[in-house]
Amino acid sequence: MSNAPVDHGRRRFLTIATSVVGGVGAIGAAVPFVASWMPSEKAKQAGAAVSADISKLEPGQLIRVEWRGKPVWIVKRPQAMLDELATHEDKLRDPESEVEQQPAYAQNRHRSKKPEIFVAVGICTHLGCSPTYIINDFAAQVEGVKSGFFCPCHGSKFDMAGRVFQSVPAPKNLQIPPYMFIDDNTIVIGEDEGTV
Repeated sequence: MSNAPVDHGRRRFLTIATSVVGGVGAIGAAVPFVASWMPSEKAKQAGAAVSADISKLEPGQLIRVEWRGKPVWIVKRPQAMLDELATHEDKLRDPESEVEQQPAYAQNRHRSKKPEIFVAVGICTHLGCSPTYIINDFAAQVEGVKSGFFCPCHGSKFDMAGRVFQSVPAPKNLQIPPYMFIDDNTIVIGEDEGTV
């Protein structure tokens, strides 16, 4: 052992320098780790709301937009389609939309904010296929019903409000996404007045 005196100033300097270098290293390692928890720009865009121009939508026409990787249908229903919704409720599994597949503002016969504009996620609630829109020949699927959606994968059938018929594999009505009208010609899907 050396009998030399202990240099407390030097010891304090080395302790502080080592602590600072260790702290900087810990922060340097933590920044990328914490950043990896944040969603990427691609993920942010995939979950973002999308807008759709419905100014040129004709009565009976369906347009598709993509939201969160899912097809969303927008249909302009003429008055005849709206009138038909009340004629077959005895054939539906959930005519009152009691199972939650829609925001509260769409829990009505039309399952929409504006009766003439229907917005729904175009994915069958059975196994995730995309049903076909049948505008005039749906009576071949359900007697007395002129228009609806038919899933060719396993035969599920939905009316023009996305309500599922009885005795088909699909357990629930089609999902209604959150949406809002910016004006008479623009819909934003993925946001509503409650989330803005």
